[in-house]
Amino acid sequence: MSGGASQASWNTRAFWGNAALLSLLAVLGFALSALQAGDWWTAAPRNARWAGAAITVLAYALFCGAILWRSRPRRERDETPAGPGACFVLVAYASQTGFARQLAERSAESLRQSGLTVKLRALGQVDGELLATVGRALFVVSTTGEGDPPDPSLGFVRGVMAQPATLGHLRYAVLALGDREYEHFCGFGHLLDDWLRRHGARPLFDLVEVDNADESALRHWQHHLGQIGGVTDLPDWTPPRYEPWILRERHELNPGSVGGGVFRLAIAPPAGTAPAWEAGDIAEIGPRHSAQSVAMLLQTAGLPDDAIVEADDAQESLATLLARSHLPTADEIRSLDAQTIADTLKPLPHREYSISSLPADGTVQILLRRMLRPDGTPGIGSGWLCDHAPIGGEIALRLRSNPNFHVPDPARPMIMVGNGTGIAGLRALLKARIAAGARRNWLLFGERNADRDFFHGDEIRAWQSQGFLQRMDLAFSRDQDRRIYVQHRLQAAGEALREWVGAGAAIYVCGSLAGMAPGVDAALRSTLGDDRVEQMLADGLYRRDVY
Repeated sequence: MSGGASQASWNTRAFWGNAALLSLLAVLGFALSALQAGDWWTAAPRNARWAGAAITVLAYALFCGAILWRSRPRRERDETPAGPGACFVLVAYASQTGFARQLAERSAESLRQSGLTVKLRALGQVDGELLATVGRALFVVSTTGEGDPPDPSLGFVRGVMAQPATLGHLRYAVLALGDREYEHFCGFGHLLDDWLRRHGARPLFDLVEVDNADESALRHWQHHLGQIGGVTDLPDWTPPRYEPWILRERHELNPGSVGGGVFRLAIAPPAGTAPAWEAGDIAEIGPRHSAQSVAMLLQTAGLPDDAIVEADDAQESLATLLARSHLPTADEIRSLDAQTIADTLKPLPHREYSISSLPADGTVQILLRRMLRPDGTPGIGSGWLCDHAPIGGEIALRLRSNPNFHVPDPARPMIMVGNGTGIAGLRALLKARIAAGARRNWLLFGERNADRDFFHGDEIRAWQSQGFLQRMDLAFSRDQDRRIYVQHRLQAAGEALREWVGAGAAIYVCGSLAGMAPGVDAALRSTLGDDRVEQMLADGLYRRDVY
């Protein structure tokens, strides 16, 4: 029994024990008073002796009840049943060895740090009634043997998944743990994901596969947790081991755009190295504060700018450490020595960007939009890369494989759909397809204005003229009175869509999770039907990299 449960039990026993004792004393007092010929207390109201005792008992009971209510465990308060669409997030885990439970607990804590209310449950404790009260749910599930669920989750599989369910109100995500040595890698995770989709639940983002506790896949899951909570600065569970890459180029592609500046960056690997990646992979970058903001903080706090400290088993300047950490206020550090400050600093979490280039290009190229805070200042990640990082300076970078978004077989037709900076991932896929000689490619792309926001437009039109793009549909929403988005173009091309899918086409979607991705999904389902879309998901022919 937990300490909180033991305390609650003790409080309950104490309450009823004290109430019973007071009741006994009150009855005894009333009996003794009946033996008196007159008032036994000269100040007693003549007709209120019993009423007074009863009121005293009631008051004490209410008092004890209030204490008991306030002292019950926090988890009990948080888990009061709520109605459909309740404002909490369910985190459920299916664990055989305890690893899935550990990751679920970390996920729950990350969401709580974002200010969300969380219910943590073993999957075997989740029933249809609980699912009916949940607006959002995260499932962290292991697979045992050849695609089997963990033993403690068999009750959910046989009891809940064997029954029909109406889950149209539910938004969900699945973190699937497995081992690629097995034929049915992450089999139970995919089974659960398929069951949720088929009963109307809508994914917050696509299933994340983890092969043998792969740290990069877990950081990708953490990235999505931050998006759910609306917080980009959640700490990494395991800090990535960056390498010092070099910023070679930075160009703003759309000066004056109503959508904000979008920048193309080219980042070269460390000298003497030849890192490999595939189209669809991700660049994880460690952001930094500007040198000016760090210098101003040290000056305001009255601290030297050349102090050397110990951090991560190495020596570096306090200014360098501050640049890659959450910045304290000047008042928080004014009276502290440099090493004490260093010991309290928390690192900035990484940022993820789709890679738009191939190793043959010689650099990792990314597209990103300068994000602005409500006060007009740039965010930490985009501010560092778009404004503060010097050309020729170091960029802390690590490559992450993203096999869920690698190119299909060159013989298979491919439909690519995206908007905004999502063209980055699609550009890499197109470059890989062209290098492999694949010509049956269809691109659908949307942004605001054609004259400013068709990123890599000249290059893409050249590919079209060379026959590497059989079809291209563009949607620039601000170039006409009626807003037209990429999902509208896809809906209008229904006949061609059915023809391409009938020929075995794979559909890849890259770009905005809000608006575009669900709009494209709805257009696919209305044109192809739910069963066809679900089968494409199961076959790996419908893939998404959305954010």
